[in-house]
Amino acid sequence: MTDSTRSSDPLEPGAAPASAARRPRAAVAAALLTLVEALLLLLLAGFYGYEIGIGAADSLTTAVTSGALILVFAVGLLLVARGWARGESWPRTPTLVWNALLLPVAWSLRESEQTALAIGLAALALASLVAALATPARHPEGPGPAPSR
Repeated sequence: MTDSTRSSDPLEPGAAPASAARRPRAAVAAALLTLVEALLLLLLAGFYGYEIGIGAADSLTTAVTSGALILVFAVGLLLVARGWARGESWPRTPTLVWNALLLPVAWSLRESEQTALAIGLAALALASLVAALATPARHPEGPGPAPSR
């Protein structure tokens, strides 16, 4: 198959990703919500860098390690958001896992009397979970048993 006769089947190898016009709204929402999470993490990593720069960090080692780990997760979420934006199917699982892990973090924030932050984080995580779950899971046709219908 040549580039000029690319298949419209998104599951076929070499097929073009779904266009924005055909992409489900839930996938667009998942992309935007994941992008928001990534940008928030980039801001948090920048804050750690700022604290290190002005010497306000209690422990330099802890601040550098935390900032680097947050930066790694931010870049990972940017890649997931990019996958959503391109109409790929793989971002669904990392989105579900990441946001499921954010719910206990929100609960912990609530218990430490950071209620407003906890509510915001829980709302963002729940919205992302709903958006990811609302996107259709793709089951590629290929070797193996046929899916039951």
